[in-house]
Amino acid sequence: MATTATGPTFRDAADADVDELVALIESAYRGESSRAGWTTEADILQGQRTDPEGVREVIKSPDSRLLTVELDGRIVACCQLEHRGDHAYFGMFAVSPALQGAGLGRTVIAEAERQAREMWGVTEMHMTVISVREELIAWYERRGYRRTGRMTPFPYGDERFGIPQRADLRFELLVKPLV
Repeated sequence: MATTATGPTFRDAADADVDELVALIESAYRGESSRAGWTTEADILQGQRTDPEGVREVIKSPDSRLLTVELDGRIVACCQLEHRGDHAYFGMFAVSPALQGAGLGRTVIAEAERQAREMWGVTEMHMTVISVREELIAWYERRGYRRTGRMTPFPYGDERFGIPQRADLRFELLVKPLV
């Protein structure tokens, strides 16, 4: 899909995108490169955020899409949309650290919500966020998501999700009505 001077283009990820997507997701959350943006988890988690197998699973799942965002022919953002009955799940959200803070994330989440409504007719978007990520949760709240107080444990001991640097990590469910 060609990009235009007016903004990003959106498409479904393909197998050929896996390595570039893994690098993007890792750069947005882990390691020193993530510190260029504000979404870093480098102080609370080390190790990997995802791997090629995890990205491939999302691409191949019949109930999921990995929405890929390009600017000037480069993948600069992505997010997972998964159909779960009356709601969609939003995950694997990453924006290139060099582009964070410029409004691209707002554009991506708005497009993801629009597509979930149109594709699946869902009435809510759900996501889980590590509960100690107050700044990130506040960003989602400004986009209409609300904290539910419903927590699920962090998968301690499963290094596919990273190596925790603190003992109080858990996921909180955030929900937004899509009307």
